[in-house]
Amino acid sequence: MPQLPFLLLDAFTTQPLSGNPCAVVLDADALTPARRQQLAREFNQSETAFVDQADAGTMEFTVRFFTPAEEIPLAGHPTIATVAALLHAGRVVLPADGAPLMLTLHLLHGPIRVDVLPAAAGQPPLIWMTQRRPVFGAVHAPDVVLPLFGLTPDDLLPGAPIQTVSTGTPQLMVLLRDHGALRRAHVADAAGLGRYRAESDFFSPHLFCLGGATPAGHTFARHFGTPPDISEDPVTGSATGGMAAYLWHHGYLNSPDFIAEQGHDMGRAGTVQVRVSGPREAIAAVQVGGTGVVVLEGLLRGDL
Repeated sequence: MPQLPFLLLDAFTTQPLSGNPCAVVLDADALTPARRQQLAREFNQSETAFVDQADAGTMEFTVRFFTPAEEIPLAGHPTIATVAALLHAGRVVLPADGAPLMLTLHLLHGPIRVDVLPAAAGQPPLIWMTQRRPVFGAVHAPDVVLPLFGLTPDDLLPGAPIQTVSTGTPQLMVLLRDHGALRRAHVADAAGLGRYRAESDFFSPHLFCLGGATPAGHTFARHFGTPPDISEDPVTGSATGGMAAYLWHHGYLNSPDFIAEQGHDMGRAGTVQVRVSGPREAIAAVQVGGTGVVVLEGLLRGDL
């Protein structure tokens, strides 16, 4: 097997060593799912993306996403990182006339559209992913869910349902009353969360509140995992998409376009641009946008 190029990128940021890191392996066709899983565990990022070779001139790529524990059907920050890696490696090139570039990524459950917009001089291009039409799942009992995070039902925003929402990957949406409750949150019972997750309908929990970490933001969030996945994901794209659908559907946003912030208290501040299309009762699409920057490049050994 030839050596395979890989890159480590930070997504949803213009500054290296902030946002959310993601490993991207190119030309990964020959890697079996089992080997991809082993490599994702070795990279030990929240997700690792594996990109197959594409025919010259096409704007379509087959991509798979793995956490250290499992393959997942859709992920936001790896999508941003994957496209930023393809641009950096010269696998795709922005049009010389300044027009946007449209790509198709073929994921585990089918294709998604990604649009790349040219940026101002010295800035990385803005990458927009269109996620899947939202699906609203089960509503969960606050007295069961909140103690898993060291919280009580009083920490929930009054009247806000705890609900599973998916725009490609199902996430547990927990809208808290304020930043204080969000900052107190932690995985208080990892085994209990693992059991609850196993018997429920969501991949991972997304806790958030209204009001950004900075004056520019409209929401602030935290995203938790269970071993062997990382304990807290700095900036999440698919969960931000589900959060956007939740907030728009339940009437917590006045505008369908907003700025989501995450990772600031982890020293990895990230910014996600968000668009929701369609009426609250029948959302047509959710888009999340951001930038990615390359931190390092390397080669995987040929005997792996």
